[in-house]
Amino acid sequence: MVGEAASPAGGGGSGGMSGLEPGVGTAENYRRFARREAAGRSPAYESLALAVADDEAILGFLAGLPAEKRQPNLLFAAARYLLDAVPDVTGLRHLVADRHDRLVKVMLERRTQTNEPARCATILPALWRLPQPLALIEVGASAGFTLLVDRYSYDYDGNMVTGADPQAPILSCHLEGRVPLPGGVPEVIWRQGIDLNPLDPASDDDVRWLERLIWPGEEGRVERLREAVAAARRYPITVRRGDLLDDLAAVVSEAPRDATVVVFHTAVLAYVDADKRAAFADALGGMGVTWLSNEASGVLGWLPTATDSDGFVLVQDGRTVLAETDPHGRWLRWR
Repeated sequence: MVGEAASPAGGGGSGGMSGLEPGVGTAENYRRFARREAAGRSPAYESLALAVADDEAILGFLAGLPAEKRQPNLLFAAARYLLDAVPDVTGLRHLVADRHDRLVKVMLERRTQTNEPARCATILPALWRLPQPLALIEVGASAGFTLLVDRYSYDYDGNMVTGADPQAPILSCHLEGRVPLPGGVPEVIWRQGIDLNPLDPASDDDVRWLERLIWPGEEGRVERLREAVAAARRYPITVRRGDLLDDLAAVVSEAPRDATVVVFHTAVLAYVDADKRAAFADALGGMGVTWLSNEASGVLGWLPTATDSDGFVLVQDGRTVLAETDPHGRWLRWR
């Protein structure tokens, strides 16, 4: 499967969009990233993306990479991984010139596998409504932090929902509309993830990469990630290396029969081509599972445009639009 990076089952990217649009040149993709994704969220990345769009040396470097590896999220995270700092365009230009091979290696080996635990706050109301207990399967699971939905606690505009782990982070989410407020966390009796390149919460290097994927200027995300890492180390998660289409049926077959099996994903299908998305939907329809998709508007192309907001759309079973959600779990607008 894909990820928020560039290949099936890789885990979600920073804003949930790839930063790349087919048929658009690299420079224009960086300008669009600055305007549509970084503006108002990360001034450092907004200015850096605009500078890259006008820098021939960096654009030339990107031209030597596979098309799916030219995205801003990946370049900026790789630079920070190597420099241990957020670069300006001059620093990025020096990195391209002086450490070219090392930068290429990191960008080819790594994916933008952002794993934001706060997204659990936007899917919790949907999970709470389902027949309990649950068996959870996440495609594009990265390090598996969103599989720990029952471990975290939640603050919905002052309405507290207490999770099973008092040391896990408290996730805050603003509600709009008649959201079915959860009366607790779901009963999860089994969980497993699938990812093309699973990350290990026990690996300091993998955690370092996850931290570099967090955009500068986004308050609280690094601290929340570290708390989620600690929770994942207390409650180890199985994330199987595999493809969302080829390997999902085998994982579903392992789920307990006395549970509601839920397959879910966030900011994943945007990195899969339209034919594979349709094949994935068809396969799920024959598995007898509940499917929760939390993706950018338009990713499920067979649905009419569900919203004109810049958020994601939470959809059940490929047809029923439940809510609009913030890509990083900050708000939920029930429909």
